[in-house]
Amino acid sequence: MQGFIKEIILKNKYKLILKTPTTNDALGMVEYLNIIGGESDNLLFGKGEFHLTVEQEKEYIDNLGNNKYMILGIINNNIVSIAQISRSSRKRIAHNSEIALSVKKAYWHIGVGSAMLAELISFAKDQEIMNISLGVKKSNVNAIRLYEKFDFKKIGEHRNFFNANGVFDDIILMDLNL
Repeated sequence: MQGFIKEIILKNKYKLILKTPTTNDALGMVEYLNIIGGESDNLLFGKGEFHLTVEQEKEYIDNLGNNKYMILGIINNNIVSIAQISRSSRKRIAHNSEIALSVKKAYWHIGVGSAMLAELISFAKDQEIMNISLGVKKSNVNAIRLYEKFDFKKIGEHRNFFNANGVFDDIILMDLNL
C-alpha cells in the first residue's frame, strides 16, 4: 500500500492501518470530512460545511510539503480518522507545531485517536519539533482526556470560541513540550 506507515491491532481486534494520503485518497477524504462534520459539534465545521472539492483536496495533498504531515487511519478499506501536524517554515518558530485530529464516531473509544496521536508525536520528535499545540472544545471531555493521557497541559482558553447552532462553548488551549 502506497504511503503505508504501520498496522495496529485495536482494543476490539480491528486492524488499523496508518498511511500517508495520496491523491487517490482524495474522494474518500472528502466523503469522510462531510460525514464527521455532522457527527458532533466538536469540529470547526458542521454537517454540509466542508466545501473542498475532490480536485481541491488532491491539490492540498500534493502540496503538503515538509512542514505538514498528514496521516489517515483506515479500517476495512474505509477512512476512520484523519490527523495532521503542521509547523511554520519560518526558522525562528519552526520548532513549534499544531495538530488536528478527528475520528469517526463509530470508532471512538477503541484506540484510534491514541494511535493517530502517538504517530504525530513520534513524527514531531523525529523532526526535532519541541512544542505541539492544539485547541479543543471545553465540553469535549473525551478528547481532553486523550490529550492529557499524552501529557498535554492546559495553558489557557478562549471564551465563547465555538458557536454551534447558537450554543457557545469555550476552547481549551493545550501544549505538549517534547
